[in-house]
Amino acid sequence: MSELQKRIVDQMQVKESIEPKEEIRRIIDFVKSYFHAHPFLKTMVLGISGGQDSTLLGKLCQMTAEELREETGDDSYQFIALRLPYGEQQDEEDAKDAIDWIRADQVMKIDIKPSVDAMVGSIEHNGFSLTDFNKGNVKARARMIAHYAIAGDTNGVVIGTDHPAEAVTGFFTKYGDGGTDINPLFPLNKRQGKELLRELGAPDHLINKTPTADLEEDNPGESDEDALGVTYNQIDDYLEGKEVSDEAAEKIEEHFLKSEHKRHLPITQLDDFWKK
Repeated sequence: MSELQKRIVDQMQVKESIEPKEEIRRIIDFVKSYFHAHPFLKTMVLGISGGQDSTLLGKLCQMTAEELREETGDDSYQFIALRLPYGEQQDEEDAKDAIDWIRADQVMKIDIKPSVDAMVGSIEHNGFSLTDFNKGNVKARARMIAHYAIAGDTNGVVIGTDHPAEAVTGFFTKYGDGGTDINPLFPLNKRQGKELLRELGAPDHLINKTPTADLEEDNPGESDEDALGVTYNQIDDYLEGKEVSDEAAEKIEEHFLKSEHKRHLPITQLDDFWKK
């Protein structure tokens, strides 16, 4: 194992193997402890896309809300699942299936297309044309505006799906899906998340769905693995300290080094980070 891989493994703290039941319990207890430490909080707010990560975390949030209500007698503890399509979502049926399986306390559907198009139109009115990739980041940040708007009016906490397999590659939008309050899935990697979904009895087509950010219009539905140039199995092996091909290791480490700024709070003069 290279020195850089050792540093990444130490930072991400992915276990080589897990016991799904124990991890489910650990995550639920972690979120409950956050609520107990912040008694003014009453809701969990999470966007449900129909992908593996939000499906898993949505189910765990709903289980957490039910336990909090049962243990405290306070029915104001709620899980709010947000559907945040940009117009018509390509995999809308998967999102609906995820919502049906999760059985969230509340479900809201907010179309971000009008707000995104208004922002992009206003920018382009000033003679500046956004790339399709950059517009995708605008969509991700618009979704987070909705998260915090709902959370702000419901005494809520914004839950994030980030986990080591995404964090190591920086495969998230800074201040978009990367801008959350707590990320309960850490330190699970991608295939370990699948283990939890199987334990919870999720539908097979949601467990095995090809991961995609689905933010770019020029290449709708592009898989995460195609975008990253490396498979999640390779990323997971790397995070578990296993040997991967030189090509895969080089790609993972390239993503890690380029995206370090995403895993850091805003830089001040007191930080040494920017001097690297």
